[in-house]
Amino acid sequence: MQRKSELIAEVSISKNIETPLEEAEILLQMALEELDEEVAAEAGEMLATATEAITTAEVQRMLGGRNDRLNAIVSLNPGAGGTEAQDWADMLFRMYLRFAEKKGFDTEILDYQDGEEAGLKGATFLVKGTFAYGLLKAEVGVHRLVRISPYDASKRRHTSFASVFVYPEVVEDVDIEINEGDLKIDTYRAGGAGGQHVNKTDSAVRITHLPTGIVVQCQNERSQHKNKATAMKVLKSRLYEQKLKEEDEKMQEMRKENREIAWGSQIRSYVLHPYRMVKDHRTSVETGNVDAVLDGDINGFIEAYLMSSPAT
Repeated sequence: MQRKSELIAEVSISKNIETPLEEAEILLQMALEELDEEVAAEAGEMLATATEAITTAEVQRMLGGRNDRLNAIVSLNPGAGGTEAQDWADMLFRMYLRFAEKKGFDTEILDYQDGEEAGLKGATFLVKGTFAYGLLKAEVGVHRLVRISPYDASKRRHTSFASVFVYPEVVEDVDIEINEGDLKIDTYRAGGAGGQHVNKTDSAVRITHLPTGIVVQCQNERSQHKNKATAMKVLKSRLYEQKLKEEDEKMQEMRKENREIAWGSQIRSYVLHPYRMVKDHRTSVETGNVDAVLDGDINGFIEAYLMSSPAT
């Protein structure tokens, strides 16, 4: 059924190109015969629609990687800078949730750790939808914000950093062996913004994979058993992603580039002061509509990155 829905989506993309092209051809013939400028303008609109559909098809053609169709697990971490960086990470968290909503993807928050004064210390969430991983892998890296800090009484300009990591959700038939003896499992009391998910038992679970040092945690459910199962699923995805990177030199180089959450390693800058602009440093794509970007309108950046990268 999943493959059927994927094929229907592919056929739909083809129709989205063919239909407006056919209509544009008819309208152009009418415009020439009748010398009607309004009809010619309608034909132009149909051609613009077809062009947009072609771009969509080109982007999907780039999503041919073995994991591109899978769901995505997204992790956000603030860089150095305390409250300012934590608030920036939370802004990115909202941006990606809005992006997923606009794409028709479902999301599930797996872990959210409140910042000390505002924002977040870390967050992990699942994005469910065809090509979720293929699209969001374009966001892996360090994101930089420049603005007048709302937390600085002197109203000085601050630069903040946050990192984004994206992993494919492992499908059930992937064989990843996890030795129980390699795991350190801790439980603690869950907590969330505004008192949400707070309970009186140690239901939250943190799992450390000792050989790799990978740490995952989940506090979304009130049941410790369910949280452990979800955390194990995330760990399995993390280990699978690491396995793929060991096999794939390009992915390994990407990982090295994104280790340091600091100046000079950012993939994209979001400037709110002294001017307003978002610029992707990998593709040089930029826009002055910062509010739209922070509200999830990041398709242009993702498409440009995928179109400039070799298909994998």
